[in-house]
Amino acid sequence: MTRLGLAFTSAILALLLVEFLRHRRRPLPAYGWIGLLMLALAETMMFRGIKPVTIYFTPVAWTCYILLADAAVLALAGHSRLHDEPSRLAQVALLSIPLWLVFEAYNLRLQNWMYVGVPTNWAAGLLGYGWSFATITPGIFETADLVEAFGWFQPARRVVFSPAAERDMILAGLVCLILPLVLPQHIAAYLFALVWIGFVLLLDPINHRLHLPSLVGDLAAGRRGRLYSLLVSGWVCGWLWEFWNYWAAAKWHYIFPVAQQWKIFEMPAPGYLGFLPFALECFAMYVTAAWVLGKTGLQNHKSQITNRQSPGDPISR
Repeated sequence: MTRLGLAFTSAILALLLVEFLRHRRRPLPAYGWIGLLMLALAETMMFRGIKPVTIYFTPVAWTCYILLADAAVLALAGHSRLHDEPSRLAQVALLSIPLWLVFEAYNLRLQNWMYVGVPTNWAAGLLGYGWSFATITPGIFETADLVEAFGWFQPARRVVFSPAAERDMILAGLVCLILPLVLPQHIAAYLFALVWIGFVLLLDPINHRLHLPSLVGDLAAGRRGRLYSLLVSGWVCGWLWEFWNYWAAAKWHYIFPVAQQWKIFEMPAPGYLGFLPFALECFAMYVTAAWVLGKTGLQNHKSQITNRQSPGDPISR
């Protein structure tokens, strides 16, 4: 199954490269080449077993990838997160840590994955966890920016959800998030899929009602780019997460009781579908969290998340 994973990952990267070369407007910025060279060097050191790269390989790889993806967006669209507003990208990275810890909290009960090879020294371990978690949301957003810069998705027919439908979505989200916590653990272990969809069902309609960026609002305006780009981003990032995790010394193992005999890298094959709604959750959770921090005076949410004026604008800027 590892060969199948390598084939899928290679095909995805090849598609991204072809589309980048087709739509590129300017040369790749220097920091993109730096990211690419650092990634190649990290891969080489990892396969040669050179520490501490083998231990911190996953966050190192994702940091290099974020540099490369952002540079590619700049070459395609003429603007990017890191180039235009690096402090905001840093804030996205910092907020990514507590947002992912929400899922870690669920995992304490559901026991769907475990970590191995993490340094026993608490400082080194916290560095690995914190650095890794800080790359999650930026990785999703940068990949979605890259996909949207390809111009694949055009405005389409408006899809408007009634207030009653939005209430039903919020209720469904609450049910999805509560059930895994109240059912017996041996049953709840099968229900992590509810967590992967619960937050987007709960939070996105709330974001819409608060007049914040939302997928529901995009659909009502006939914009599909953000939704589709995030879905593609989840698929791309999912394969890259599992690909880089598979070779790292410090890594995660999936132990949920489904399809363990059908693993591609470390992930049982059906689990890859979960990365699609996870990308939507990253967006919805980030928008809500940034708004809450703005309301409490800890963060200016108006400068963090501005609604797009056209389908070609970035995901969240």
